[in-house]
Amino acid sequence: MSDLTELPEALQRREFLQRLAAAGAAAWMGGEPLNASESGVEKIAARADACILLWMAGGMAAPETFDPKRYAPFEKGLEVKRMLSTFDSIPTSVDGLRISAGLPQVAKVMDRATLIRSAVQPDLGSILHSRHQYHWHTGYVPPQTVACPHMGAWMAKLLGPRDPIMPAFINIGQRLEGVGESEELKAFTTAGFLGSEYGPMNLPFPEEAAQSVQPPKGMEAGRFSNRERLWRGLVDSSPQRSRMSDYQQQSMLRSLERAHRLLSSDKQRKAFDLSLEPKENYARYDTGRFGRGCLLARRLVEAGARFVEVTTEYVPFLHWDTHKSGHDTVARLHQEIDQPIAALILDLEQRGLLDRTLVIVASEFSRDALIEGRPGSKAADQATFKVERITEAQHYGLHRHFTGGTSVVMFGGGVKRGHVHGATADERPLVAVRDPVSLAQLHASIYTAMGISPKTQLEVEGRPFYVTEDGKGQAVQSLFARS
Repeated sequence: MSDLTELPEALQRREFLQRLAAAGAAAWMGGEPLNASESGVEKIAARADACILLWMAGGMAAPETFDPKRYAPFEKGLEVKRMLSTFDSIPTSVDGLRISAGLPQVAKVMDRATLIRSAVQPDLGSILHSRHQYHWHTGYVPPQTVACPHMGAWMAKLLGPRDPIMPAFINIGQRLEGVGESEELKAFTTAGFLGSEYGPMNLPFPEEAAQSVQPPKGMEAGRFSNRERLWRGLVDSSPQRSRMSDYQQQSMLRSLERAHRLLSSDKQRKAFDLSLEPKENYARYDTGRFGRGCLLARRLVEAGARFVEVTTEYVPFLHWDTHKSGHDTVARLHQEIDQPIAALILDLEQRGLLDRTLVIVASEFSRDALIEGRPGSKAADQATFKVERITEAQHYGLHRHFTGGTSVVMFGGGVKRGHVHGATADERPLVAVRDPVSLAQLHASIYTAMGISPKTQLEVEGRPFYVTEDGKGQAVQSLFARS
């Protein structure tokens, strides 16, 4: 039974991804200066002013969440080929639409959502979490000759802050130090060539967010301001200065100035303090770090943040990375995400913010009990499955990385309500069989909702760089309600 949890070529994988991260850093710091100039920016009407990405890091299995299939309860001797879903399905607030048992609160708000059941991903040569997460967040397949910006950085650059003090791009719930594949995560959790001022404010622990916007303890305002001026001088005269373009240096200084303004603002800093939330509302979100992250996201968007990502956190073989004990792990994750997602949608709606806030629930790929990638895939690093029957509960669940059919949920931001787009097959292989949506199309749809043309480009080192790969992404117009 050990084949179910076997790791593919771990050392080769680590070496490749570390080279990717190093290449990204080199492209940002060295070589020719990266001069970004705004050109080819086509203005389109925005349906949304803010975006919240709820990132199910590690590979959320669509058959266990938003696209349930034939249910096979656990029993010793269960044939693996029968294991399509390990949870039964439940009805939702949309007639005829069912999602996985374990998500009863989300089921109640699906009448506010567009559910894409036919998102598909390429195998990228290797079906690896970090490659697919990089691809999803930037729109580009690694490695690239320049450091590609995260989606949130594009929005921060092209749309600017909604509030002059509030950071435009905030990343909640993901540690970038002390966890597996931290260098690979850093490779896409960045503004890339756009410059430091458009990068994320990282808040790995939402309950500690208030501390991150407090001046150093015991330091009065005057001394704090003096230290900020000294720090700017150090950056300007740093030995790293000769390795950094003028554009990047000025961007770093502007990011320091914005941080100083935030730390000096009592009003905006309160948005980071979860202790100020009424206790009864706090309790609705208090299911763990992800739940508290959803509450923080709502408070930050309410205070003027442009793009907020909240993640269940990617750590290899934890959370959605269900290589063993898949059913039990997903049952726990259902409890962690169900109430907070529903509470976020209802709170935004109650505050009149949902129509102008695009909320996305997504993951790097789906999962299957048998198939790695998709039928006919030639991607490397595929696990070999040799077991025909389940004999232990820890092997009951969906373990394989599956790119042939993935679910994405979108709320607000001009998308249709109670709408289902596309479909996957009812029997294995569970590939998209109607209206597939590529990542470029999905990104184009998200950017279109935010008022950014998918053809938008900036000039980098004398050549165009687009928000969707080669500027070819086209929005799926059927996702949107008529204006």
